[in-house]
Amino acid sequence: MPLSWAAENGHEGIMQLLLERRDINPDTPDTKYGQTPLTWAAVKGHEGIVKQLLGRKDVDPNSSSQSGRTPLLCAAENGHDGTVNILLGRKDVNPDSLNEFGRTPLSLAAEKCHEGRVKLLLGWKDVRANSASECGRTPLSWASQYGHEGLVKLLLRLKDANPDTADTAHGATRLLWAARYGHEGTVKLLLERKDVNPNTPDRKEGATPLMLATQHGHEGIVKLLLGRKDVNPDTLDTAFGRTALLSAAHNGHEGIVKLLLGRKDVNPDTPDTKYGKTPLSWAAQNGHEGIVKLLLEQKDANPDTPDTEFGQTSLSWAAQYGHEGVVKLLLGRKGVNPNSSSKSGQTPLTLAAKNRHGTVVALVQGRRSRRAR
Repeated sequence: MPLSWAAENGHEGIMQLLLERRDINPDTPDTKYGQTPLTWAAVKGHEGIVKQLLGRKDVDPNSSSQSGRTPLLCAAENGHDGTVNILLGRKDVNPDSLNEFGRTPLSLAAEKCHEGRVKLLLGWKDVRANSASECGRTPLSWASQYGHEGLVKLLLRLKDANPDTADTAHGATRLLWAARYGHEGTVKLLLERKDVNPNTPDRKEGATPLMLATQHGHEGIVKLLLGRKDVNPDTLDTAFGRTALLSAAHNGHEGIVKLLLGRKDVNPDTPDTKYGKTPLSWAAQNGHEGIVKLLLEQKDANPDTPDTEFGQTSLSWAAQYGHEGVVKLLLGRKGVNPNSSSKSGQTPLTLAAKNRHGTVVALVQGRRSRRAR
C-alpha cells in the first residue's frame, strides 16, 4: 500500500499528496502485520508524518496491529521520545495499552532504560505504574533485571511499587533479578527497603539472591548480602540441594569461596542432595586448585568422602579429568586413600589410565608404592 510505504520511509511530501486523494483510506492496515500508516510512522519515529496523520479525523490513534501493538507502544518500544510526546498530547490516546504479551508502554520504556519516557508516562493518571505483563513482570522488575538504577529509584518512590512481589513465570523477585545479573547498585537500593526479603528464593530452582550471586560470580553482591544479619548463607536450593559455597566451588569463584568460608555458619562439607558431592569434590572435578587448597585447610572438610551417585572421591574425580595440580594436593594429604574404589570398581589409577592422563597415573602409582613400603 503506497501510503504505508511512504509513512514507514518518512516521505512527508508523498504522504501529503496521497492524503489529498479522496479514494485513499489513511487508516487501512497492511495485510501482513495489520499495521496502519500511523503505526508504521510511529515505529520509525517519523514525527512529521505522525502529526500529518493525527490531524485527520479518520485516523484512529489507538489502532492495534495483529500483535496488539498500538502506535504509542511502537514508539515507546523503539525509543522515539518525540513521537511518544506527540501521541500523548492527544486526549484520546490510551497511555496504558497492552501488546500481545500484556506489556504497556511504561513496561517497555523501563526495560529499555528510557528514563525521560518513564517520567512522562508516570505523569498520566491512567498509567498503572505496577501493571504486570502476562508473565507477571512489572516495570520495576524489568528495570531491576537490567540494572537501571535511576529508574529503580524512581519506581521505588511510588506508593504502589510493591518491590518484593515475584513474577509468575520464574517466581523471581526484583532482588533476585538484580542479584543474578550482577547489578550491585540496584541490589543496594532494594536492600535498603524494609519490605524486601533478602532470602526469598525463586520458584524454578529454589535459589536465593545469595545463591544466584554466588553462582554467577558477583562478589560485590555476595558481600552486600553476607553483611545482612537476616541472610542465611547455608541454605539449600530445591533443584539440586546445593549451598552457596558448593555453587561457588563448582564454578571456580575463589573470592566468594573465601568469603563464605570466613563465616562460622557455613558448613564446608555439605554435599548436594542430587549427586551427594561435596564442595571439595566439585572443585576437584573441575580443576579449581585454589579452591581445593582453601577447602583442604578446613578441619571439618573430609577430603576422602565419596559421592552418593558414583561412589567416587575427590581424588578419583581429579584423576579422571587429569587435573595434575589437584591430584598432587590431594595425594599430599594423609587422609586420602589413593586406592579408593567407586561403585563400579574404578580407582583413581584406573580412571586416570582409562582417560590417558599419563602424568596423573605416575603420581598415583608413586603414592601407592610409597604407601606399600
